[in-house]
Amino acid sequence: MAGRGEIPGAVRGGWERARRWGAANPWAVDIGIALLVQAAMTMPFVVPRGPELEPATWPAYGLTTLTVLPLVWRRRAPLAVLLAILAASVLYKVAVEGPGQPLPYTGLVSVYTIAVLSPPWKRLATAALMVVAVPASVWLNTQSARELTFSLFVFGAAYVFGRLQDARQREHRIEAERAAARERARIAREMHDILSHAVSLMVVQAEAGPVAVRAAPERAEAAFEAISATGRDAMVQLRQMLGVLREGSESGSAPREPQPDLSGIPELVERVRASGLTVTYATEGGVRALPPATGASAYRIVQEALTNVVKHARARTAEVRLAHEEGVLRVTVTDDGRGPQAGAGGHGLVGIRERAAAHGGTAALGPGPGGRGFEVRVLLPVPSEKGVGA
Repeated sequence: MAGRGEIPGAVRGGWERARRWGAANPWAVDIGIALLVQAAMTMPFVVPRGPELEPATWPAYGLTTLTVLPLVWRRRAPLAVLLAILAASVLYKVAVEGPGQPLPYTGLVSVYTIAVLSPPWKRLATAALMVVAVPASVWLNTQSARELTFSLFVFGAAYVFGRLQDARQREHRIEAERAAARERARIAREMHDILSHAVSLMVVQAEAGPVAVRAAPERAEAAFEAISATGRDAMVQLRQMLGVLREGSESGSAPREPQPDLSGIPELVERVRASGLTVTYATEGGVRALPPATGASAYRIVQEALTNVVKHARARTAEVRLAHEEGVLRVTVTDDGRGPQAGAGGHGLVGIRERAAAHGGTAALGPGPGGRGFEVRVLLPVPSEKGVGA
């Protein structure tokens, strides 16, 4: 079974590498297309021909090559290339009696390119030109309605395929821009959570330091140690996050550590306790493995909730509770502070809602039990054990 899945994956990988190489080397792609078209147009010159047909001469073949050569510049000046191809084709028809072609390869490639790359006015000019050029070409060739119908059909198809490719490329660009915007928002949210939490704890400890130095030197030493530990932890998390922004050539030089998860919450609680806030931590239900993204989001939600307690709540105690229920992780952070305040929380509370929504969960923020303090209640959907390990 594994062998069957490897072949399509290898094909997709090879196609993706070829596509990236082609995007980086457009000249090589255009030369390759011109050579491919030249090979197709060479066929009538090398297959055996009856005595009643036009001879395959070297001058005729040279003019055939002249109609193909402009394709090398098809991306730089697509309309000019089409005009050059039409001029060379007319010269081929009136100057020599060479073999005909089953399809107008060069014209089809040129029309397709114009449909993909050119602005509307050039596409309109091309359509008007083909309305004149196609009947004129048919009149010079067979003067048959069948050839006229076929020629109009294939050129129309080339144009339609070009427009479809342009729509597909625009859709990919829009999706890439949206993905980049989502990634920028994620990185901004991560940086906000890390820096806001670390700076808040460091400010609290630094403000308490001078008082502790005079009253209880041992507490001052603990405060300074807490400031140092908080700063080091913030630096580690920032390095982990910014590591994903490195280019592939640099990523191998510095291994990336995993994002924090539920296992880091006890240490997080200890750091907050060092600021003077009494924090309790409890779990309910059978603890089970979480997807990495869900675990990281749960950690950040607890981190941001505790940061808001330290910065805004004026609380003496806080409680962190994780309840592992069937199909859901319930995260609750409660404090005994002054409760909801206008303008408090800011981007942090918005980030909590966004993190919950990103996983299909919900976040409720408001007064605690009995209207006292503040409570953050988040529900995060969690797949079954089988789904996590799959």
